Amino acid sequence: MTNLVPIGRALISVSDKSGLLDLARALAARGVELISTGGTSGMLRTAGLAVRDVADVTGFPEMMDGRVKTLHPNVHGALLALRDDDEHLLAMAAHGIEPIDLLIVNLYPFEETVAKGADHATCIENIDIGGPAMIRAASKNHRFVTVLTDPADYQPLLDQLSAHDGATTLAFRQKMALTAYSRTAAYDAAVSNWLAGEIGETAPRYRSFAGKLAQGLRYGENPHQNAAFYVDGSRREGVATARQLQGKELSYNNINDTDAAFELVAEFAPADGPAVAIIKHANPCGVAQGATLAEAYARAYDCDRTSAFGGIVALNQPLDAETAEKITEIFTEVVIAPGASDEARAIFAAKKNLRLLTTAALPDPRAKGTAFKQVAGGFLVQDRDAGIIRPADLKVVTKRAPTDAELADLLFAWKVAKHVKSNAIIYVKDGATVGVGAGQMSRIDSTRIAARKSQDMADALGLPQPLTHGSVVASDAFFPFADGLLAAAEAGATAIIQPGGSMRDDEVIAAADAAGLAMVFTDMRHFRH
Repeated sequence: MTNLVPIGRALISVSDKSGLLDLARALAARGVELISTGGTSGMLRTAGLAVRDVADVTGFPEMMDGRVKTLHPNVHGALLALRDDDEHLLAMAAHGIEPIDLLIVNLYPFEETVAKGADHATCIENIDIGGPAMIRAASKNHRFVTVLTDPADYQPLLDQLSAHDGATTLAFRQKMALTAYSRTAAYDAAVSNWLAGEIGETAPRYRSFAGKLAQGLRYGENPHQNAAFYVDGSRREGVATARQLQGKELSYNNINDTDAAFELVAEFAPADGPAVAIIKHANPCGVAQGATLAEAYARAYDCDRTSAFGGIVALNQPLDAETAEKITEIFTEVVIAPGASDEARAIFAAKKNLRLLTTAALPDPRAKGTAFKQVAGGFLVQDRDAGIIRPADLKVVTKRAPTDAELADLLFAWKVAKHVKSNAIIYVKDGATVGVGAGQMSRIDSTRIAARKSQDMADALGLPQPLTHGSVVASDAFFPFADGLLAAAEAGATAIIQPGGSMRDDEVIAAADAAGLAMVFTDMRHFRH
């Protein structure tokens, strides 16, 4: 198979013109003939470079507002011809087709256009046709043609040309073809998913998801697993958009847990006061509000101090010095917040391995989105859980209605339950979790585990009774039997929030009435697997 292939002619047509002039000058200095289109051609000419218009190559002008300009045999034949096939060479000679050795194309900014909220017609006009066609042609013929789709690859190309006397290696062309095919696949995925949303198609016949490499990772969940982090361009605030100010490189588990932490704390609007979530293995071990961030952190920490060690801390307001001091009292993996003061950053600087991430804002818990999960032979796709419950949505089903204080805690507990692995049981008192039961196979086990952990913390803090005394409890799904509810009452809970919908709702409600509990139904479930 051909290894070194010299570059004599290059076709350049780009939307992102960053770094282009330096590349074009370097190519011209090597005697490479430049062919270009539209605005790219004008930019190169203004810079004093000799450029041949693609219209001169095709014999046809650009037409239909630029929709048709490179879709021509003189372009595609130049890219697709096999240089070691006599019939291909004869066809090129017969039709006056000159080979193109280098294609430099990046696509119309469709993803960026959609992200800006452009109207339907504008999005349609930003769907590139000629670009993907040329990229696929050049990529297919990478034995002879080099294709670049990203300015990040301009310098590696120049390094190749310098190292190989104006030629590229097969290994380089293969790598660039892989990048090119990945780019067009991601582009088509973006277009198809956008169009599905536009026409309200929730289950299109084919579904694709794509991303751009953000970070290679040392390993995945375990050291024997390879891993990498990709971003999808949606710009949802969180770990993908965050700026890392200090600390070691994020691991696979760090990224997963940090996402879970920030999504949870975003349930608590900054205008409603400071809130802190501490996460371990994607489940919260403490969530609280407070008069200050430092108070909220202390209250979240007191829910389960043992599990908080080595956890992820998420804040709904910018990190301040007082909170930073408290966080550094124990080993913490990651802190993420919508900003951080200079004083807080200075405090963290003494902890070189502590990762500090800041974002411009919190993610919107109400925003629609798509989530997917791989299974053997395929993947599951669903809407992001953007369900929100307000006081008016609740249905009181017991003889006793919750007090105002209980109601506030019930709504707090419900927000947390949305982010706890099923079966989820959350005890809350005065705007802070005091017991979390997560991921158990039976709901009563989650109820008892959360209560036991609360008792453990009471013992550790020297308190006379478990923190669950006088609390409320949230269940992410209905109680199938009264036993779970009664276990919560035994732990000291006085009010319950749950979806309802069990065949034994009447039995559960009767048990709540007999125990003097207040209970409300949400008619909304928050399973999280």
